Amino acid sequence: MQRNLKLANCRGFSLMEIIIVIALMGMLLGLIVTNFDTIFGGGQKKIATMFVSKTVDVPLMAYRSHVGNYPTTEEGLKALLKAPMGKSSRWQGPYIKDSEGLIDPWGNPYQYRYPGVHNRNSYDIWSMGPGGQSGDDDDIGNWNTEDNNDDD
Repeated sequence: MQRNLKLANCRGFSLMEIIIVIALMGMLLGLIVTNFDTIFGGGQKKIATMFVSKTVDVPLMAYRSHVGNYPTTEEGLKALLKAPMGKSSRWQGPYIKDSEGLIDPWGNPYQYRYPGVHNRNSYDIWSMGPGGQSGDDDDIGNWNTEDNNDDD
């Protein structure tokens, strides 16, 4: 008789307990799915900020020291890959590995302007951000980071 009581107490979870667990898992999954961009999107902004404020600075400085000035707006960042017309005798590049390095985390090319509007003594470089439109609030530029190039 005592043996049967032990078996009755060790049967498992009730239907109500299983339903509660499934509901909690569903709510957690819903939170994760709806906030996926917020949770994982911050890394993309950090990558773009790092590129415009630090990473591209070294190749552009090397280009400037060899050629004599930064690439013009028309030459753009492609001048780091291939010598612009009339500058091949001084150009010692390529200054970056490949053109994929000139694409932001959202798949758009980084924007470049020299002389800069925001950095008047240097260049402006920016990502159009997650919206893909230049000139809106989600742009990530070297003028709105902690390190900018005003002193070049």
